[in-house]
Amino acid sequence: MRRILVTGSLGQIGSELVERLRQDFGIENVIATDIRQPINNPVVDNGIFELLDVMDYQAMREMVASYQVDTLIHLAALLSAVAEAKPQVGWELNMGGLVNALEVAREFNLKFFTPSSIGAFGPNTPKDQTPQDTIQRPTTMYGVTKVAGELLCDYYYEKFGVDTRGVRFPGLISYKTLPGGGTTDYAVDIYYAALQKGHYDCFIAPGTLMDMMYMPDAIDAIIQLMTVEPEKLIHRNAFNISAMSFDPEMIKTSIQKVMPEFTMTYQVDPVRQTIAESWPNSIDSSCAIKEWGFAPKYDLDAMTCEMLTKLSEKFKTEKTKMREFSL
Repeated sequence: MRRILVTGSLGQIGSELVERLRQDFGIENVIATDIRQPINNPVVDNGIFELLDVMDYQAMREMVASYQVDTLIHLAALLSAVAEAKPQVGWELNMGGLVNALEVAREFNLKFFTPSSIGAFGPNTPKDQTPQDTIQRPTTMYGVTKVAGELLCDYYYEKFGVDTRGVRFPGLISYKTLPGGGTTDYAVDIYYAALQKGHYDCFIAPGTLMDMMYMPDAIDAIIQLMTVEPEKLIHRNAFNISAMSFDPEMIKTSIQKVMPEFTMTYQVDPVRQTIAESWPNSIDSSCAIKEWGFAPKYDLDAMTCEMLTKLSEKFKTEKTKMREFSL
């Protein structure tokens, strides 16, 4: 990867991936894009940033040509709960944007990455240690777009030779960026609530296991997959990856090891609970381990300690800024 364009750069993954890519490959070699341009945002302020609507094929094509891009990382999409609330919009953005990105990758012979998700599985998929190759019949629009996206990327590889690569992300947990409408968002919300309120009302029911990963491991996985030699890859679109599997009671217990006073009750959201129940309890990451050395570093307790530490620092900084501003 020499010159990298990232779509959806202001999302949960993009915000942290762009920062890491700039560190690893040089600020001048990473073109961050999104459909909006907020002020006082490090993605916008600390490197090259361009406004880009992924539904505008010509604009994407011209940007790739102008910056002489050789790698396209396509992250722009609606997440599970939002796409379920707006299924037509979810289909149009998730598939229309992907087709545009793949066409640009084909025309300019780009290396290409786009993430899939555990949402690509459905209620008929084996629930425990879900295999890499198995039945995928999701019951959500988000899941439908992810399965279709995996197949479309395979098609562009087989038909046109586009070097497409992807992973099936589990729920991603980060202290840097707020979640954007996913079913696994409770696993981020809970840390904010623990520090700000000492209590959390969980929208996912106890006993609901889902795969999760701490964001630094997710960023490492993207870069590791994109830099491995192509001949090592058997499964391209997309690899099962996961670092841990837990239910709400398990994350509550992990937090209570650090904050014994923390409490949690349940106000289950029927929509997101139904989505969660259609997903696996745990997935098998062995193909990613064998083919490109996937190796997450964080387990639940290590992630909990770092999340609480980093968020505490973040809140103190924000309070200090607010005090200084008020003076």
